[in-house]
Amino acid sequence: MEMELLIIILRTVVIYVVILIVFRLMGKREIGQLSIVDFVISLMIAELAVMTIENTRVPISHQLVPMFLLMTIQISLAYISLKSQGLRKLIDGKPSVIIRQGKIDEKVMRSQRYNFDDLMLQLRQKDIEYISDVEFALLEPSGDLSVIRKDLNRPEGSEPPFLPLPLIQDGKIQKEHLKEIGKKEEWLVEEMKKLGHDQIGQISFCSINRDRSFFVDLKVKN
Repeated sequence: MEMELLIIILRTVVIYVVILIVFRLMGKREIGQLSIVDFVISLMIAELAVMTIENTRVPISHQLVPMFLLMTIQISLAYISLKSQGLRKLIDGKPSVIIRQGKIDEKVMRSQRYNFDDLMLQLRQKDIEYISDVEFALLEPSGDLSVIRKDLNRPEGSEPPFLPLPLIQDGKIQKEHLKEIGKKEEWLVEEMKKLGHDQIGQISFCSINRDRSFFVDLKVKN
C-alpha cells in the first residue's frame, strides 16, 4: 500500500513537471487566449495526465508519448498558421461585430448564439452602463467582448467612425476589411505608393489611424 502511494506521488510530480514544460513550449498564448483547438488539446492533455497518475500498471513513458504528440501537433499548427491566414482563421476563428456604429446587429448575435443578457453582462464588466455609449463591440474568438466607445468630441458632420482593422497583414491586402471602410484595393495600393511603398508584399502590417493617417510596419529583412 505504501509503495503504491509512493508511486502515485512520484508520478504526480513527474506529470506536473511535464505539463509545465509542455505548456511553456506551447506558448504563453495558451494560458489566457485559448482558441477551440487550444481548448480541446488542453482538455486532452489534462485527461491524459489524470490517467497517467491513476493507471500505475502502465509504464509512465508509454503514457507521456500522446502528451508530447499533442504538444507537437499544437506547435506545428501554430507555426503553420503564422504563414497561412486561411489556417489561422480556421483554427482561431475571427471576431464578430455585435455593435457597428452604435447599432446592434441582431443577425450576427443569432449566428453566434449570443443574447442581450450576455451583451449587457460583458458591457458591465467593461464598466459600460449604456449601449448608447458604444460605437463598436466585437465578440472575439476567445469569447471576450472588445469595446470601442463613442468619441463624444467628434465634430458633427465629420466622416463616420470605422473599425481599426488591419488593411494589410503579412504582405496581403485584407479585402474584407477594406470593404468595411468602403474602399477598394486600387485605392490602398495608390495610398501606399504615395508613402513610398511600391511593394505590398514588403508590408508586414498596415492600418488607418483615428486621424485618417496610415500606420505602416515593414517586414524585417533576414
